[in-house]
Amino acid sequence: IKNTTEALGWNTVKAVRTPLGAGDFSQYITPVLNSGADVLILNHYGKDMVNSLTQAVQFGLRDKMVNGKKFEIIVPLYSRLMAQGAGENVKGILGTTNWHWSLQDAGSQAFVKSFGQEYGFPPSQAAHTCYVQALLYANACEKAGTFYPPEVIKTLEGFEFDGMGNGKTLYRAEDHQCFKDVLVVRGKENPTNQFDLLEVVKEVPRADVTYDAKIFGGELGPYKVPL
Repeated sequence: IKNTTEALGWNTVKAVRTPLGAGDFSQYITPVLNSGADVLILNHYGKDMVNSLTQAVQFGLRDKMVNGKKFEIIVPLYSRLMAQGAGENVKGILGTTNWHWSLQDAGSQAFVKSFGQEYGFPPSQAAHTCYVQALLYANACEKAGTFYPPEVIKTLEGFEFDGMGNGKTLYRAEDHQCFKDVLVVRGKENPTNQFDLLEVVKEVPRADVTYDAKIFGGELGPYKVPL
C-alpha cells in the first residue's frame, strides 16, 4: 500500500503494525489524531476491521477536518459480514470489494436472481466467489479431461473469461493471481436493509490494478511434488 500510494504522490506519515486479534486498537488510533495525516488506511480484515473501524469512528476520525480537508478512513477490502459487524460505523467509509449484487451485467443479474429465489436475500461477494470458483474448477477439469491437480492447474494458468460480473478476468500464469475490474464502494448513509450496506461509487479497470508479476518474487514450484 505504501509503495502504491507514494508512487501516486502521497506522503506516508507513519506505518503501524498491529497484532492480530488485538481487540483494543486505541493505542494505535490515538496518535493519528494529532499526526497531521488526513487519511487512515485500516489494512485489517474480519473482526479486526470491525473493531478498528468502530474505534476510529468513536475517536471522531470520521468527522475530523485536517488542513481544510475532510479526514478519510479507508478499508482496503470490504466484506458484507464486516460491514454488518461494524453497523453504523461503515457510513461514508470508502473501501473496495471484488463484486457487488447491484451490478447490472447479465451474469450478475442471473446469479442474484437465482440466489435470491433460493435463499430470500441477495448474495454476498463471498457467495459470488464460491459460485465462480466452482464453475471455474468444473470447466478446468472438463477442458483438462482429468481431475489430476497438476493438469487442472495448467488449464487455469493464463485463462481469461468474462460474464461473471467484473468484466474480463484473468488468472495470470506467472503467479496465479486473479485480475479483474475492482469496485470502489462506500458505506451507505441510509441503507434500506441489512444487505444494502454498500454502494458502488467507481469501477477501476483491470489495467489500472495489474502489477508486475515479479513484484513479490519467489517461485511457484513444480506441478508435481515427488512422494
